[in-house]
Amino acid sequence: MKEKINRVVQNPFLLFSPFLLLYAAFILFSIKSVLVGDEIRYLFFAKNLTHGYYWHPDDRIGLGNGPGYPILLMPFLALKAPLICMKLINGVLQYLSVIFLFKSLKELVPLKKAFLISLCWACYYNVLDFMALLSSETISIFLVSLLLFFLVKTFQHNDSKANRYLYLSGITMGYLALTKVIFGYVILFMLPGSILLWLIKRYSVNYRRTLIVLSLAFATTVPYLAYTYSLTNKIFYWTSNGGDNLYWMSSPYQEEYGSTFAFSNFEIENLDKDVTSSQGKDSIKSHHQEDYEKIKKYDDMMAKDSILKETAIRNIRSHPGKFLQNCLSNVGRIIFNTPYSYTFQRPSNLLRLPINGIIVGLMLFCLVPTIINWKGIIYPVRFLLIFVLLYFGGSVLGSAETRMFTVVVPLLLFWITYIIQKTIKVNLRFIKR
Repeated sequence: MKEKINRVVQNPFLLFSPFLLLYAAFILFSIKSVLVGDEIRYLFFAKNLTHGYYWHPDDRIGLGNGPGYPILLMPFLALKAPLICMKLINGVLQYLSVIFLFKSLKELVPLKKAFLISLCWACYYNVLDFMALLSSETISIFLVSLLLFFLVKTFQHNDSKANRYLYLSGITMGYLALTKVIFGYVILFMLPGSILLWLIKRYSVNYRRTLIVLSLAFATTVPYLAYTYSLTNKIFYWTSNGGDNLYWMSSPYQEEYGSTFAFSNFEIENLDKDVTSSQGKDSIKSHHQEDYEKIKKYDDMMAKDSILKETAIRNIRSHPGKFLQNCLSNVGRIIFNTPYSYTFQRPSNLLRLPINGIIVGLMLFCLVPTIINWKGIIYPVRFLLIFVLLYFGGSVLGSAETRMFTVVVPLLLFWITYIIQKTIKVNLRFIKR
């Protein structure tokens, strides 16, 4: 009996298999017969890939995302698989993210703690927001967890296998950037710094490996960047949604908090259903009709994107204080999914308060020992913490939602667990005197 128990404990695929069934049941119970929101765009690009191209200038849908998730969907479309098969893969990816977090934690903390934290991640119900949707969040979560595992293996071992994990880390990070383009900017920001550190301390194995990982990650994105350059004549052009996003973040109006409505793709009279206040549509129209008329003249999504970016930069220069206020509101949206412009409060956001509040509280606690003991912290934790901080920094500057926080929760749990393991000892029994 003990041997069977040990076999289950040592095999995370068996240990967490009940969650695979739970995720699948949730998807089957929640599936809708119609596509909503971004699902249309992802399937559109996946279908294009089955015909040998990604985007055409005549397409009504703009170049709104990288090819990472459409590449995953492409085989399903090519095989004419039903929609449910594409959505059930989300359950598999989430299940695998739990396993790779567990395998990563096992390298640094006792088995029981690794299991407990992984169990917490498996029960993190915010992932249910998009698990039943054709959304890039679930694959991003999987890639983040996989990257975590590869990086721990890369930096914690010096054997021949470390080189294999080194290359896998770079490719995984690059594919993550192709899936969520914000990570592409993180790579571009970290790469020059890694070159500088390597030049200063060439004897450091960690800095050399960091440079290789980031270089491979960037190289993985080069074909896509070359493709977008051929379309736009702009280098490092990741998406045509950046201007739309930044435009709403730069809004100078007091009753607007930086949440986006994406009117560049739709008639302003048909704004998103998220505008729930009685005067919301009228206010948006009075504030933004002039800008809307400017971009409405253009059919080219890239031209619209450029105009919106120019307008946003002008707004930020004219109202820097309001932009900072919108950034603070963005922090609230990232963590607690509030506030949104012209939108009634949602009771469902109360569910985010305890779980995300606990994580943020632990993050604030861990910052102090992290700063004090920075040089004594193992390299993969330091690397990943910088990676996450740059990701959050970039997310705050553009209109964001709580799904941006959910995507990197595995990395946050890894960091928090390591710091608490090194700093806190808990005794549940009274101290005898």
